[in-house]
Amino acid sequence: MLEFLHSLGLPQNLSLQGEYIDNANVLMHWLMLYLFIGWGAFFIVSLYKFRASKNKKADYYGVKSHLSSVLEGAVAIVEIIALFGFSYPIWAYRVNEVPDSRDAVNIRVIAQQFAWNIHYPGADGVFGRTDINLVDESEQNFIGIDRSDEFAKDDIILQNQMHIPVNKKIRVDLSSKDVIHNFKLPELRVSQDAIPGMTIPVHFTATTTSKDFLESVKGTPREGKGLEIACAQLCGITHYRMRGYLTVDTEEEYNEWLASEAEYLDFGDGDDDDWGDDDW
Repeated sequence: MLEFLHSLGLPQNLSLQGEYIDNANVLMHWLMLYLFIGWGAFFIVSLYKFRASKNKKADYYGVKSHLSSVLEGAVAIVEIIALFGFSYPIWAYRVNEVPDSRDAVNIRVIAQQFAWNIHYPGADGVFGRTDINLVDESEQNFIGIDRSDEFAKDDIILQNQMHIPVNKKIRVDLSSKDVIHNFKLPELRVSQDAIPGMTIPVHFTATTTSKDFLESVKGTPREGKGLEIACAQLCGITHYRMRGYLTVDTEEEYNEWLASEAEYLDFGDGDDDDWGDDDW
């Protein structure tokens, strides 16, 4: 069934959690189909049975049977079971079972009009201090990182470019600098509002690298198009161009990428810092 839905345009699932979300969507759509057919048939039968040509005089007593009430109650029970029995556990899993930052690759994503700021903690694994008064777009200090802080010296700040390792728990701490945005990774089944004044954790595990994904979409309309970070909340006049790019690497490629990004940093200590795989 999922393969059929993918053929109709549902994005390919590339996350461990996506299967649960897709299955819940399938169940809900089957339920809606049954309800549509059932209530549609009831409506047509009612139109035919109570048409004016056969019921010239109004019936002031109405239906005395309680069958309709029983049917309505049954439908309500089925909907409650579907909602709480299937949807709620998945929702709770996505919202409540957030991995500890020490047990996952922790990344901060700070949304703004109209870009995604990606903050990596560096080799020490600790995010450096940020200060809103230090935000300076001209100096590319998009999130106000305080480089004088010991923990901030090795932090990596990027815009619209996000790398993650495959088969690793990812925890994204999501926030916004200005208005409400929505952090959406369609293939990873991630969609979460970024709300000013709040930091909201999002977690997922990618199961396929970007290279393998691009190989799998050859010969399709998606050929040559990588994974995107979309904003799924209208956030301003140029909302349409708020787009980032996600790369899912092997663990080795991810460490190499981090090391290459670290080479651009000036630690201010005059030393050549060693960025080996063991540091990550």
